[in-house]
Amino acid sequence: MSINIVTLVGRVGSDPDIKYFESGSVKCRLTLAVKRRSRNSDEPDWFTLELWDKTAEVAGNYVRKGSLIGIKGSLKFDSWSDRQTGANRSTPIIRVDQLDLLGSKRDGESGVADMSSEHF
Repeated sequence: MSINIVTLVGRVGSDPDIKYFESGSVKCRLTLAVKRRSRNSDEPDWFTLELWDKTAEVAGNYVRKGSLIGIKGSLKFDSWSDRQTGANRSTPIIRVDQLDLLGSKRDGESGVADMSSEHF
């Protein structure tokens, strides 16, 4: 048996990057800053998130830099060959299956609707 589940709550680092494909699919990428409970540093851990289709559209419409969100998804790795060196490279990506918009006062001030506990 194997399990690949990632659950995170944090603040979005930049406005969503939305791409529409001819097939009708929608892809959204964004970064998420998450503070570790046991860590003494003020520096957060940063994660790259990938959302697809309806979840991607919701993120594009309601999520902005600084928004507090919760996600549930799985860890995957994007791999490529470096154009200059030919070396194989990879980066971890969180493939989001569930997005929770966790409204707060800060989010309301930036014009984002307060949609506490909404699941998409």
